[in-house]
Amino acid sequence: MARASLGYSPPLSYFRHVSHLHSYTRLSAFSSLPATSSAAPMAHPSLEILGGARDLFLPVLTTLTRPYDPYPVIGSNRHVETIFASFYRSTPDVRLRRECLRTADDGAVALDWVSGDDRLLPLDSPLVILLPGLTGGSDDSYVRHMLLRAKSKGWRVVVFNSRGCGGSPVTTPQFYSASFLGDMCEVVAHVGTRYPKANLYAVGWSLGANILVRYLGQESNACRLSGAVSLCNPFNLVIADEDFHKGFNNVYDKALASSLCKIFKKHALLFEDMDGEYNIPLAANAKTVREFDDGLTRVSFGFKSVDDYYSNSSSSNSIKDVCTPLLCIQAENDPIAPNRGIPREDIKDNPNCLLIVTPKGGHLGWVAGAEAPFGAPWTDPVVMDFLEHLQRGKFEAFSSSNLEGAHRSSEGLHSLEV
Repeated sequence: MARASLGYSPPLSYFRHVSHLHSYTRLSAFSSLPATSSAAPMAHPSLEILGGARDLFLPVLTTLTRPYDPYPVIGSNRHVETIFASFYRSTPDVRLRRECLRTADDGAVALDWVSGDDRLLPLDSPLVILLPGLTGGSDDSYVRHMLLRAKSKGWRVVVFNSRGCGGSPVTTPQFYSASFLGDMCEVVAHVGTRYPKANLYAVGWSLGANILVRYLGQESNACRLSGAVSLCNPFNLVIADEDFHKGFNNVYDKALASSLCKIFKKHALLFEDMDGEYNIPLAANAKTVREFDDGLTRVSFGFKSVDDYYSNSSSSNSIKDVCTPLLCIQAENDPIAPNRGIPREDIKDNPNCLLIVTPKGGHLGWVAGAEAPFGAPWTDPVVMDFLEHLQRGKFEAFSSSNLEGAHRSSEGLHSLEV
């Protein structure tokens, strides 16, 4: 079985209240969704569920009526679960076709599409963009399982491999980071232009989730996505960084720093002539992720300090501005995306957001459910139920619009005949 990345982010560079107008815009985002029954069964008490969109979306997430039962032994310890899922979860075999997208600053990202979908799927099939976590890419097990589930439902899927991740080329002396949204904007625009009749959705994990939620908040009223899901999002990167240096988490920190250094050294020639505040030796020999970010990331993206970078790159700052239907799923015992960093109040105040917190799960683990321990994470059916509900709402709104248009046309013809 292939090893999956931990997908984390205290903001990395490499791998890696609301105005009345905003309130109106958020509410209008759901105007086309089908109504749900208030008599639907409620979620199981083992789950914490809150958010401004709780009453709207909870009834359609039928799997939440069952208790969250972590797999015996593996699910009893957050570190065991995190490591088990990373190393031993199965990785589905899916053939992918790579497209390298040149960005406006001459950088590059890699988009991996499922082979054959261009011939087999209609141009208006719903499309989901997958954003892996730290050092993550198309080969990660959690990405492959989600990809396979969406594909089985007739959805088009593309994996967004950030600069240097998943074998994506590095062509300029700049990687990606928790603060940088340029590549995300270009990918969404590119995919939307290629499939203009398709509804676009996105699912992000860890660092990918942080970038996704920041994108939703920044784009706000102009967002081209019809819905999104955030998984294991560190949200508050200052808090995430604090916890990253405690206890067993130091093991993750040192391992990730080592991996960052190895990847950085492969592209060191690009950084030979960098001047200013860059500390290339510190980045190349970093013992912690924080050191790497201090030597390279925060300088590359214009921040005065690492703390300034973490504070201003936190997606917890963006929740209040999200105008797109958003499902957030977290694990209470996540060692890398701390429970105390979740912006619960802002999620409760935003009528577009729903938060689910499981009592166990570790980081990108969720070894529970029918496919445990080696199969898909517990989250996958919930994610797909949410996305399919949004798509049904879009389809019904489109059908209704067409019927109204046809009715108006027939009225016009009738008048003309008379």
